[in-house]
Amino acid sequence: MEKRVVITGIGAITPVGNHIEETWKNLVEGNCGIDFIQGWDEYELPVKVAGQIKNFDKSEYELDAGLARRSDRFCLYAMAAASDAMKDAGLKSGENIDPERLGVYIGSGIGGMDTFVNQTKVMLEEGLNRISPFFVPMMISNIASGNVAISHNAQGVCLPVVTACATGTHAAGEAFRAIKHGYADAIITGGAEASVHPLAIAGFANSKALSRSEDPKQASLPFSADRHGFVIAEGAGMMIFESLESAQKRGAKIYAEVVGYGNSCDAHHFTAPRPDGIPASRAIKQALDEAQFDSDKDLLYINAHGTGTPLNDAAETKAIKLAMGEAARKAKITSTKSITGHMLGATGAVELIASALSLHHGIVTPTIGLTNPDPECDLDYTPLKAQEAPLTVAISNSLGFGGHNACVALRKWENK
Repeated sequence: MEKRVVITGIGAITPVGNHIEETWKNLVEGNCGIDFIQGWDEYELPVKVAGQIKNFDKSEYELDAGLARRSDRFCLYAMAAASDAMKDAGLKSGENIDPERLGVYIGSGIGGMDTFVNQTKVMLEEGLNRISPFFVPMMISNIASGNVAISHNAQGVCLPVVTACATGTHAAGEAFRAIKHGYADAIITGGAEASVHPLAIAGFANSKALSRSEDPKQASLPFSADRHGFVIAEGAGMMIFESLESAQKRGAKIYAEVVGYGNSCDAHHFTAPRPDGIPASRAIKQALDEAQFDSDKDLLYINAHGTGTPLNDAAETKAIKLAMGEAARKAKITSTKSITGHMLGATGAVELIASALSLHHGIVTPTIGLTNPDPECDLDYTPLKAQEAPLTVAISNSLGFGGHNACVALRKWENK
């Protein structure tokens, strides 16, 4: 028998807050987390702004000290956000959940960028015998899943996902299916990234993907006629997905129900989205169909991928219209990347958290900076200010390099 799946815990570290309460407040208020890049003054960076984590203090979280010392920043962010999510859910392995029924599905688009670059410098300057024995386990992108599993004695299913900018959404979607089909009772799921680094910045900038704006407030402009690239950012988003049976048995609070998942590939280009949006529309439609979305009865919120690149925003708008027809014009849509920047492998998880909180609170967060909409992007993108709305269903879209499309659907939790 298929299980119903709910979200019982959340944790996030983002450019607008190191815990979910601060992040949510700033998303609602439209307070931009993008600023001038700090910490790389020795480089003449081609890009001046990013969404960096500010004042991160690992002592604020319940972390294993040994693992924390041997972790790259992306893994630290994952462990910290997972700690917050588990605490929020009130879930403890061996106490109110069987360790063999607790899983971890956490991905990273790139992994340990800092560690990889630092150890490359050691090799070139000091020789191979000076490479750290922790180089590989600190750098590999699956180690966030591994270390979170160690931290919380999660001995069940464990599946890291790597699908570039769709990573966090795919991880959540696969976690949903694993619980739905009985392979786990709860899964810590999400994504983490720490790639605000000169190497990554240069790579993205030289491929013409990044905004060259020197005004942090005018850099990330999803769906705007003035958009000119995305803003690289970092962070982590973690959720506790749990079977409804398990959640109700222990009296857990519930943020939203997870009700659908879509997954497709453009099979078109290694960085550019397919312009007609057809495969992306299939992922959206799959998630909405599984969610039993009814455009006559439901009010839909869409957390768009909305990167602020010319190709993405036009293609995503087409995909939404193809998936929904005229009902697309009734949907309330947001790009939270206008506030946070693009957190790569973490972004889908953070945006799914924002979707859950939008349903929970009945608030549509704004797309800031949208003063000059692109005529091709002619849906309701909630410009400038948050809106209250009786939302019933939400979807979060993610579109990654390689043509990876992912969409997860949530339904407002009604205790029935």
